[in-house]
Amino acid sequence: QVQLVESGGGLVEPEGSLTLSCAASGLTLDDYTIGWFRQAPGKEREGVSFIHNSGRRTYYRDPVKGRFTISRDNAKNAVNLQMNNLKPEDTAVYYCAVSQIGFDRLIAGSGPRIFEFRHWGQGAQVTVSS
Repeated sequence: QVQLVESGGGLVEPEGSLTLSCAASGLTLDDYTIGWFRQAPGKEREGVSFIHNSGRRTYYRDPVKGRFTISRDNAKNAVNLQMNNLKPEDTAVYYCAVSQIGFDRLIAGSGPRIFEFRHWGQGAQVTVSS
C-alpha cells in the first residue's frame, strides 16, 4: 500500500524559511514525477513545484519561483521542498503527490493538473504570520 507522509510544516514569520519533506512507503519515489501542491482556505488546490524522476529537472509556478527549491533525497525515499522568504500568501496546507505521467507531458501546456496525480499525502500546514 502506497503511503506519503508530509512533515516539516509549522508557523513561521514573514521572510522566514521552512523545509517540507515527503516520505514514501510502498513505492520508490525516484521512479516517478513528484509534485507539491497547496490549498489555502477558501481556495482551490494549486500546483507549486514538480521534479523529474531523475531529479535533474524541476518546474515551479510563478508565485514561488526564486524562493522555493524542490529536491530528492533518494537515500530516504523522500522529496523535499525548501521554502525561503515566505510570505503570508504562502499560508496553506501543502500536499505532496505522485504521478505516473512523465515530467515533460505534465509540464506541457498550462502545467501539471491535480487529476494527473494518483497518490497523495495527508498534507502539512504552513502558516506565515507575524
